[in-house]
This record gives sequence, structure tokens and C-alpha cells, in this order.
Amino acid sequence: MRVLVIQNEPTSHVSLLGEHLKAAGAELVTTEPHHGVDLPDSTDGFDGAVVLGGPQHAHNDADYPAFGPICDLLGAFHDQGKPLLGLCLGGQLLARTFGARVRVNDFFEYGYLPIDITAEGQQDKLLGGLSPRQHILQWHEDTFGLPDGAVRLMTGATTANQAFRYGDTAYGFQCHFEVSLDHATSWIENFNHVIIGKLGEVEGRQAIDRARAEFKRHARDANEFCRVVGGRWAELVKARRQARAA
Repeated sequence: MRVLVIQNEPTSHVSLLGEHLKAAGAELVTTEPHHGVDLPDSTDGFDGAVVLGGPQHAHNDADYPAFGPICDLLGAFHDQGKPLLGLCLGGQLLARTFGARVRVNDFFEYGYLPIDITAEGQQDKLLGGLSPRQHILQWHEDTFGLPDGAVRLMTGATTANQAFRYGDTAYGFQCHFEVSLDHATSWIENFNHVIIGKLGEVEGRQAIDRARAEFKRHARDANEFCRVVGGRWAELVKARRQARAA
């Protein structure tokens, strides 16, 4: 099976999720539409798509004109029953694709914050059987609304919509469950200037110290979440591919 990976920012790559998808038999084809690697013309030859995070705002077409074509391509994947997985900005772009609003959140979320699997999420094929409370890396200032007909799968105290399913095959997450231990460490240690610029010196340093402590407590469990959910999504891609071939 071949999976398209839409990478919106060089430092936000497919990371640990990619390892699990490849272990499940996926060939990953990465495109960077904001950095000179064009989107494919169609979904032909792909069985699913992953859309990754980035610092952009999902409705900022003026500065990022690739967003419109990205959403068109995601819509085509969905119309053909090919599974989708969006993470952070990727989840926001999926919400936009299906008609929901993306806006600046009332809270800036950073660190391994608690998020809860909803009752509907506990019945979902990706999340069923997992611990109802998860602590997964967050780093975002925007939030997405739920598309009409979507099912809320995860929720949090300061961001109500943490994950959704649209139809049977499209999944959008606000968190960054894709990151490996090394990747998360790099973000926490190498981008402190971004957090301080956002929150100020005192509050920024406090947030960074909190994120370091949360990393020690929760990062390995978050990686297990990635293994399970990534593996289940890969099985969904396989099943849909086999159904089309039947």
C-alpha cells in the first residue's frame, strides 16, 4: 500500500508514526507543497494520506496558496473511500475540507496535556480499548470546529475538539501523537525562543520546564498510543485497499 504524506513544515515530519506505518507495509511518499515539492495531480496510486502539522493557520491561503489544493485533494481521497489521518494543522485542514471553521483558540496549548477519549471514541476502531485519559504532546494556538456529521473522539479541558472522525475513514487529531522521543526532545529543547516569544520570558520558561517534566512522565505512553493508533489506521488503509480490489 502507498500512503501520501503531506508535510507542511520541515521540522514537523512523519517521525515515529512513519516507522509504524512502514512496519505495517506502507510505502510512504512525502510531498512538501510549501517548500517546492508539488502535490500529486490526483489520488491515483495512493491508498491513503497523512497530513502533518506546522505553524501556519489553516485558512491563511494568502500566504500559503497550497492550502486550497491540499483540501481539494483531501476531499478527493475521502470521496474515494481512501483513509485520511490529520495531525494538528493536518487535523485543522481536514476540518476545513469538510466544512468546519478553524479559529484561534482561547488557550495556547503546549506540553503533554491531558485529553480524554469520549464515549463515542471508546467505541471507535482506532481508539477502542485504550486508556480513557491520555497525555500527548500539544503545540497549537488554533482549534477546529466539528464538521456536520462528524463524531468527537477526544476532548480536553481547554480545547473541546481534540479528535474527530468524519465518515468511516477520515480522522483528525489536534495533538502530535506522531513524534518520537528524539523528535519531541528536539522540539522542547531547540525551539524555546518560540515559546518565550509567544508567552513572554517568565511564563515561557515556566511552560518549558513544565513540558520537560511532562515529557519524562508521559512521552513513552504517548509513543505507545502512536503505535496502537498508527497500526490500526494502517489496517484500515489495507482493508479499504482490499475492498476496492475485490
